[in-house]
Formats: sequence, structure tokens, C-alpha cells
Amino acid sequence: MSEAPDSAAVQRYLLALQDRIGAALEQADGQARFREDAWNRPGGGGGRTRVMADGVVFEQGGINFSQVFGDRLPPAATANRPDLAGRGFQAMGVSLVVHPRNPYVPTSHLNVRFFIAEQSGAQPVWWFGGGFDLTPYYGFDADAIHWHRNAHSVCQPFGESVYPRYKQWCDDYFYLKHRAEPRGIGGIFFDDLNAWGFDRCFAFMRAVGDQYLAGYLPILERRRDCAYGERERAFQKYRRGRYVEFNLVYDRGTLFGLQSGGRTESILMSMPPEVSWRYDWRPEPGSPEAALYERFLVPRDWVTERPEVTSG
Repeated sequence: MSEAPDSAAVQRYLLALQDRIGAALEQADGQARFREDAWNRPGGGGGRTRVMADGVVFEQGGINFSQVFGDRLPPAATANRPDLAGRGFQAMGVSLVVHPRNPYVPTSHLNVRFFIAEQSGAQPVWWFGGGFDLTPYYGFDADAIHWHRNAHSVCQPFGESVYPRYKQWCDDYFYLKHRAEPRGIGGIFFDDLNAWGFDRCFAFMRAVGDQYLAGYLPILERRRDCAYGERERAFQKYRRGRYVEFNLVYDRGTLFGLQSGGRTESILMSMPPEVSWRYDWRPEPGSPEAALYERFLVPRDWVTERPEVTSG
């Protein structure tokens, strides 16, 4: 493969990734199927939105492919690269969010994406971004350790420093500043990746996409049949409110989609189907709900934890 950026190869990979993950999630649910909406963007490009709802496991979930073109990068794409303002662009990616019905099964998110910014008379500037993160409502050490060890294994072939850097980036990015708390237990997040050359950067993006299911499906299978009642369901809806707050206030992908004139229904498919807010609510001390805040919504190096002394 040439070191020149090969957007056609990236597109082929992303379309196949959407197919593979979608089929695996349908199998995991056993009942729900993805509905597909193909759409075209007036300014250039389009995508395939796939959403499932009312499943045995997944209350709602979506996995989208989009490829859009434009004459000028939106502000969300140039926030960290102001030198690229005014350039034309091509952006493509796959974005996944699943909201399980059972409060003991975490919400999870995956995104992998590729950008090229072009300008007449100048070399194109390209980069990859993405990552995956986990948002539990009830925390289990075994799940957190598995999730982060899987993330570590994604990064390890690319250098010892990659996982610590991208874990920290994820912790910093998925943080609600107005709440002074993280959205979940993190994972890995990267952006503006081009320093390794196209081949190696593309390989890393593929590793992230390919290994998402190895991180998530074992947790889903472990927790899907846990008994729960109205208390757990109410807490799940309350914590889902944090997910909504983050996506609408901070998420660069949501902002980019809206600013670039993307399909609104596709951009907002990440929102949970049922959410609640309660004024100044606090968990009961010593409760499982309090444990989420005290043990899981804090910075931790889960990779080095010992699973034999954990719960779950």
C-alpha cells in the first residue's frame, strides 16, 4: 500500500466494518434488526444510517456510515487546527452507540473516522481519529478490567506509550466540565493522527474498529440476564441524562455533523430513547449507585488491577 492517502481503501474498510458489527449486534440481541436509511447530503456525500429499537437486549442502537464533502471545513473540525480553516474537505467514518435495556449492561460507543483537507496549490492534509468508551450504570471491576485490557491490546503493537496517552485523552475528552465528572470509565480516544504515515495510521484505525466487539460482547453476555427493578431502571435513565448533556454540549462529532449540514436524524441517533433528570439528586451513601461515583467515575489504571480480587 502506498504512503499516499488512499481514501477509497478507507471507505471500503468502513463499509465492511459497519456490516460486520451490525450483524454481530443483531445476533447478540436475537430479535431486533437494523433498519437502514440511505441518505444524500445536498452539499455533497451521504451515508447509511442503521438503527435498531425495542430488542431483547438493545432498547435502541445505531451504527452509521457517512461520507461527506464540502468547500469549507466546519468550525468543529478546525478547533485544534486553525491553519486549515477555509479548506475543502472530505470526511468519512463509522459511528456506533448502543443503549441496552438492562441497567447492568453498559452503554458503549465506537467511532473511527478519516479526514482530508485540501486547498489548491497545497498538499492535502489528512488525519485519522476515533476510539471507544464504556458508560456503565452499575460498575463491576471485572468489566472495567476487561474493557481496558482489550483497549491496551489494541494499542500495544503500536508502541508502549500509545495506550497511556490515548487512555488519558479519552478520560479528558469524555468529561463533563459542568458536572466535574466523567461520562463513564473511558477507553481510548485519538484524533489528528498522521505522524506515523498513512499505512500505519490506517492500520491503527482498523485495529480500533476490529477489536471493539472483543471488548464489548463479553461484558454484554455477562450482564444481560441480571435481574433488575424500577430502582435500577430509574438510575439508568438518570445517568443517561449525562450522556445527552455530553453529546449536545461537547461532542465534536455531533457538532461537526450539525455544522456540516449532515442528516439530523442520523447525527442524533446516539441519544438514548428514555431519559430523566432529577433536581440535585444524590445517591444514598453505601448504595450500588453511590459506588458508581466513588469507585468507577474516578481516574484508575484498570489494566494493572488484579481480577482475582474484584467483584462481578
